[in-house]
Amino acid sequence: MLLKRLRQILLLIVCVAGLSWVSPATAPVAAQPSHTVTPIGQNAAVDELQRQRSQIDQQRSQLSQERERLQNLEQAAQGTLQGLQHSVTATTGQIKASDSALQQATTHLKQLETKLATAEQTFRQKQFSTVARLRFLQRQQVNRGWAVLLQSQNLNEFLDRRRQLRLIYHTDRTILLSLQTDAERLEQQRSQVEQQKNQIALIKQELLAQKSNVEEQLAFQRESVDRLKSDRRALQAAESQLEQDSLAIASMIQQRMGGQGGISLVMRGTGQFMLPCVAEVTSNFGWRMHPILGYQRFHSGMDFGADYGTLIQAVDSGTVIFAGWYGGYGNAVIIDHGNGLTTLYAHTSEFYVVEGQGVQRGQAIAAVGSTGLSTGPHLHFEVRRDGEPVDPIAYL
Repeated sequence: MLLKRLRQILLLIVCVAGLSWVSPATAPVAAQPSHTVTPIGQNAAVDELQRQRSQIDQQRSQLSQERERLQNLEQAAQGTLQGLQHSVTATTGQIKASDSALQQATTHLKQLETKLATAEQTFRQKQFSTVARLRFLQRQQVNRGWAVLLQSQNLNEFLDRRRQLRLIYHTDRTILLSLQTDAERLEQQRSQVEQQKNQIALIKQELLAQKSNVEEQLAFQRESVDRLKSDRRALQAAESQLEQDSLAIASMIQQRMGGQGGISLVMRGTGQFMLPCVAEVTSNFGWRMHPILGYQRFHSGMDFGADYGTLIQAVDSGTVIFAGWYGGYGNAVIIDHGNGLTTLYAHTSEFYVVEGQGVQRGQAIAAVGSTGLSTGPHLHFEVRRDGEPVDPIAYL
């Protein structure tokens, strides 16, 4: 019994050992999942690589766009710089030309003043001699001339003395006429001096405007204004200069109006004008009694008594055919509205438009000032038909 029991135990051990040898054969089945993990990891790595490559491509595109933007900015800056250089060159040339004109005008003024001083001295000497002679004759008896004649011994002596008296009176009359002619010539020379001073004042104003030195320009303008207000002859010369500039503007407008050789119209007006600025009308168009000179002068436009810096508006749509300095008018803007109709805005302090620019009705084009031959801040406004001034009232 014991031996049989031992055999059963031994058989059981052998069976268990056999089961342990069979289990390794099934090991590959248990390890099967390890073969599916490896492809998933590879896909994740590929996705990450593609994501990084996409980010790099995006950054490269951004860099390319930024490089292009910087190149455009550089080109624009170069263009602006070239424009500024051209502007500086042109302005420098204008300043040199103005300096040269100023020197010539100053030299001419000195020559005129020298001639005037000489003429005044000669006139004073002649005037003194003539007045002394006339006073001497006045102190003599009224009938002295007749007494001399009556003292004649014979007819021949009487006729001779009468001829001598006539010669004396004729000489005195000639001297007086000559003195009057000299006085008129002296007055003309004084007017020439004042005209030359006005011309120098205009050149200096233009020169200071080119140099953009506002303070100096304003200071010199105040000096010019004071001189024009206090000196009647200077004001007369200024009025004459403005009349000459008005005539010259008519020719300039006809040359610049739309058409062959002119500035092409960008915009046209309606013919219905608004007021150029909000201000009181201080002087109308036509013949007027000058408030200072005291006699009639022709006024080619309307004056609006506005303060410095007041906005000036285009009275109608049109095209700017002139924006710059024009003699006694100072800083001026001229707008072509089509159909031969133009408007002019003078004595302005600064511009808001340039030549060739189209403007809308009511658009700000300049600011009120007192440039040119002006005795104070105001807007001088003109309406012109084919270059010739007409009454603005008919259009406002």
